[in-house]
Amino acid sequence: MDGSKNPSASEEVLKSGLRIAQVECDHIAPIDALQAKLGLGDYALVCLFVSPEADFCDITEKANSAFHGSEVLACTTAGEIGFGGYLDGQIVAVAFPRNHFQVRCCPIFNLDTLDHQAEIDNLIKTRHMMDDVTRDFPHEFAFMLIDGLSLREDELASTLASGLGPVPMFGGSAGDGTRFEKAFISINGTIHRNAAVISLIRTVCPIKVFSLDHLVPKTTQMVVTKADPGRRIVHTLNAEPAAAEYARILGKDPTQLNTFTFAASPVVVRLGGSHHVRAIQRVTDDGDLVFFSAIDEGMVLTLAEPEHMVDHLKETLTGITGNHVPDAILACDCLLRKIEAQQKQMTTELNKILDDKRIVGFSTYGEQRGALHVNHTMTGVAIFPPGTEI
Repeated sequence: MDGSKNPSASEEVLKSGLRIAQVECDHIAPIDALQAKLGLGDYALVCLFVSPEADFCDITEKANSAFHGSEVLACTTAGEIGFGGYLDGQIVAVAFPRNHFQVRCCPIFNLDTLDHQAEIDNLIKTRHMMDDVTRDFPHEFAFMLIDGLSLREDELASTLASGLGPVPMFGGSAGDGTRFEKAFISINGTIHRNAAVISLIRTVCPIKVFSLDHLVPKTTQMVVTKADPGRRIVHTLNAEPAAAEYARILGKDPTQLNTFTFAASPVVVRLGGSHHVRAIQRVTDDGDLVFFSAIDEGMVLTLAEPEHMVDHLKETLTGITGNHVPDAILACDCLLRKIEAQQKQMTTELNKILDDKRIVGFSTYGEQRGALHVNHTMTGVAIFPPGTEI
């Protein structure tokens, strides 16, 4: 996806039929420009990953009109991924043609009053309804978009796993740059907060859903001794004020803790035999730590050390794709990975990998993989040309 070789998605028709395009968010007519780049087509689904600097209301309204007849999903981001790798200030579009993809979207509103059984039943019903019209579409996955400030990702991902059965799911939490004030998602022109959309996608294209991180647990541990799980706030670690104790363990001044610190020195928790990141979002004025995902009293947190991010991404993507070249990889990539790349001056090298592998998507406030909501990961789906033997 090197922009110098492929200046617009309309000039490169992928074998899967997927179309990818992007425009500056301050373009005078961004949806018209995206529609021209994507080209005419019968799309089952159009996804828009929208910079928080854009006029989200206007964009989603016009996109729904421009792509009438398609499911049109959009979310605000903590950064975009497209031609050139990590981006800011862009609108990135991915269009799924109906001849190769069948899609059903299940919106979930007001996550504070989530009816677990109703959502499970709805997913099962929707999957059965798709059976009759997708017999020639043997591969399937689920894609989740959710308000990244809802604090409901853990609960929802766990719930949906029961309704999805063997269907692999991945997703991302919509963002607001580094402001953490308000995040939006939309479906067919209607904007929502505290909501999610689950897209069930069946395709003739072989796929691989994956999740990766480059973190290795160390031996240093700390225990959450006082917390507010509902707000993902930790008051004390090892019976000491949380921010001060975390800083002490790192050998840092607690007044100097920031997003760069959290990206460089993450903590993980052991679940089901594996370690999963519990990323820190910020420090409160009271010296508490606010986390991106579920936290609770008694939880043991282990300090982790990042592997070389560039080498790890190269090796892991090679392991995922093997000798095959995917048409595209739709990915949700944690904001903290982007921040770490900037801090360690690896952005240029990572951008080349993202571009070469046709990775498209957005930087998130958290990622979903199966029943888990995690952080500091990249999760996504590699989509291969029809007929590829995986």
